[in-house]
Amino acid sequence: MEGNVGRVHRLYNQPASEMSPPYWSSSFHILENVGCPGNVTQGTDISIQAYDKQYFTLESSPATAQYVAHESPSALSTSSNRSNFSPPRSQTYISDPQRSFDNTSCSPVSGSSGGVDDYELRNKLREMEISLLGPESGTMDPEFCQFNGGGFHDVSPSERWDRMMEMLSGLDVKQVLILCARAVSEDDLSMASSLMDVLGKMVSISGVPIERLAAYMLEGLRARLEYSGYTIYKKLRCEQPTSKELLSYMHILYEICPYYRFAYMSSNVAIQEAMENEGRIHIIDFQIAMGTQWMSFIQSLAKRPCGPPMVRITGVDDSHSAYARGGSLNIVGERLSAVAKSCGVPFEFHAAAMSGCLVSRDNLGLRPGEAVSVNFPFMLHHMPDESVSTVNHRDRLLRLVKSLSPKIMVLVEQESNTNTTSFFNRFIETLDYYTAMFESVDVCRPRDDKQRINAEQHCLARDIVNMIACEGEQRVERHELLSKWKARLTMAGFKQCPLSSSVGDAIRDLMRNYHENYRLEERDGALYLGWKQRDLATSSAWR
Repeated sequence: MEGNVGRVHRLYNQPASEMSPPYWSSSFHILENVGCPGNVTQGTDISIQAYDKQYFTLESSPATAQYVAHESPSALSTSSNRSNFSPPRSQTYISDPQRSFDNTSCSPVSGSSGGVDDYELRNKLREMEISLLGPESGTMDPEFCQFNGGGFHDVSPSERWDRMMEMLSGLDVKQVLILCARAVSEDDLSMASSLMDVLGKMVSISGVPIERLAAYMLEGLRARLEYSGYTIYKKLRCEQPTSKELLSYMHILYEICPYYRFAYMSSNVAIQEAMENEGRIHIIDFQIAMGTQWMSFIQSLAKRPCGPPMVRITGVDDSHSAYARGGSLNIVGERLSAVAKSCGVPFEFHAAAMSGCLVSRDNLGLRPGEAVSVNFPFMLHHMPDESVSTVNHRDRLLRLVKSLSPKIMVLVEQESNTNTTSFFNRFIETLDYYTAMFESVDVCRPRDDKQRINAEQHCLARDIVNMIACEGEQRVERHELLSKWKARLTMAGFKQCPLSSSVGDAIRDLMRNYHENYRLEERDGALYLGWKQRDLATSSAWR
């Protein structure tokens, strides 16, 4: 593996002359893996900063020097003999409407890889590897490769590289990205490393959506090989900019895309309807963030003809989310209390500053006579299930909530299948899902917009890297389709409550403020929010 690891990599060098602080204020210690064959420097941190005041890069540095890979006798250094190959960058890619996934596995790659099905993809990989390394590499598979590799003993490495570039010349960035993921999934480190060099010239954090997405997916592939994905995930949590005048990165997404508003509004309307005749309301929010969701809710309760009810909110959120509110959960309580006081609504706030994995009944401050409602906004997929832990916090938390006998529980989740799927299928699913997501962001802000770049890097890229680079307990982004959530909820004793027409009407009114490519569908009592033909989020109610 000499020459393939143990080096500093610049994934997607981009001019960043305008990206001066405070926009790029998060600088961490650089742990460089400078390349000497067989000599790997260990590190556990990453750097997000400008280099030489001209180029921006997101670094991944290895957390361990132990790499698991098949040996490749003729591995080449990825820093030599680089080609000037650069495919066209003007094309925008949409998600494939023909793809679908069931509860347990992803569909085949065919139909989702930009014209390269699984057989062709493997064949292309083998052809390129023989072109690059020669038949002596010992990786030729006659089932997938009919390439004639004769005469390579007399071909120089640079000529082999040129032949591989010729083979890649007809492929776009999405196809090369999939080829690279296939090579990584098969532990073909020499081929993966070569394709990463090619991809490095094709991606751009200020390019078209697929180029931006590919930049972060490429970082995920590199981090997977260097075991640094979880470090990146922790460091790229959406952090509050140093300037108080700036919006947080998460709030930028909240402003330009409807996903958070879809979650908040559907939950608010459903909960308000369920609590219509209740005099004492207790809302348990398992990811309260800034508490913005409940300001309009409190204001609407103040308009009840018979007077407002007594409202108590328990906000659950771990300390890592302090970035979203500028401090502890007590700040959320103060903000909501001020809103309630101005509206004349009796109000109390209870803080439960802990991870959902640690929540027990005793932490929720339950009181007799209160009507309980529970809110899970894009949170439950972070809970490890039976595939990760014997404790199975995902189902444990659902059983706990059911034991509270809530009047209603609202679940909003990403409509994606990344929990228990194999690496390559998970990669394809992530590519498809976030292609739609990045396209939806693209129509809202210019491609060189600094706030958009911040939001994509700190909020979307961290999840992408985690899904691609991490396994086991370190992979905390574990999405499931609504059909799988339904199975879990049913086993926990819940019954679905079809969302009323009022919820759908409220969301349709909201969607009039956004791009026409967003779509809203009501299916089987739930709401599906999507971009073009791809479902991205669902909202459903249970009791």
